[in-house]
Amino acid sequence: MKNRSVICIGELLIDFFCTDVDIDLVEGKNFQKQAGGAPANVCATLVKLGGTALFSGKVGNDPFGHFLIRTLDEANVDTSMVVLDDKKPTTMAFVSLQKNGERDFVFNRGADAFLSEGDLDKEKLKEASILHFGSATALLSDPFQSLYLNTMKSAKTEGKFISFDPNYRSALWGSKETIFCDLVKQGVALADFVKVSDEELKIITGESELKKGILVLHQLGAKLVAVTLGKEGTMISNGMNSEIVPSISVVSVDSTGAGDAFVGATLFQLAKEENPKEVIKDFEVLKKIIFFSNIVGALVCTKVGAISAIPTIEEIEGQRFF
Repeated sequence: MKNRSVICIGELLIDFFCTDVDIDLVEGKNFQKQAGGAPANVCATLVKLGGTALFSGKVGNDPFGHFLIRTLDEANVDTSMVVLDDKKPTTMAFVSLQKNGERDFVFNRGADAFLSEGDLDKEKLKEASILHFGSATALLSDPFQSLYLNTMKSAKTEGKFISFDPNYRSALWGSKETIFCDLVKQGVALADFVKVSDEELKIITGESELKKGILVLHQLGAKLVAVTLGKEGTMISNGMNSEIVPSISVVSVDSTGAGDAFVGATLFQLAKEENPKEVIKDFEVLKKIIFFSNIVGALVCTKVGAISAIPTIEEIEGQRFF
């Protein structure tokens, strides 16, 4: 099977991770700099597992932006589509970790918001077999919002496999949840693979029952839906069959990037296939793909950080889960 390239479009930012244990951002005093951004985490996972991935986004032409590019370069992610902004600073997020592994975010948005269609390398977009749209910030405002939806529409027209993760953050959307849902539904209508958490499914569809919410996403246009359920695993549906694929038991230290690692692992496997759109119709194959992705996501939770916590194929196989 050929290893095809995947392009992930979205934000690349600095996570200032609070190293004080079980404390909120009001009381936190000590912070560690980490590379972050959901699409960047997906890229890093793809490459760490042995795939080929390009990241497309914008950072400030400042020390933080150069640190982020260097981090992706060291992870062997192709950064040729990263744009340096001379006027806007690099986006930052401050993150605190609670005892249960959940996080508290505060965003200081910068350059990522200003990625425009003129910044995209259209030739490289045409070459990619899979495009992933998984930005937490992309739909907030133009020009990024228009770029995101227009690029998805173009990819749909060209017959590419489209992956979409809405990545809802209440700290970003606040009282504008309805606007978020309307925009997300436009993305779902264009996507082959949609990944959401159970909380996001309820917000987007208004349905509290998993299967009813999944049906709404299929009716909008999604071909494959994956609803992550934490330690319970992942509910998957291809419109014909649905089932909860189990995860593995781990002690969660930091859940940052676990969902992104799940997506990256799924796309890594799909990118090896000649026709991913046909593969997702085979439910038995799908279950194997998702079980592997569950393991990758779970193992990320056992370490602090997102990119630094991604396991290699050798580490996964060494666990003897298969």
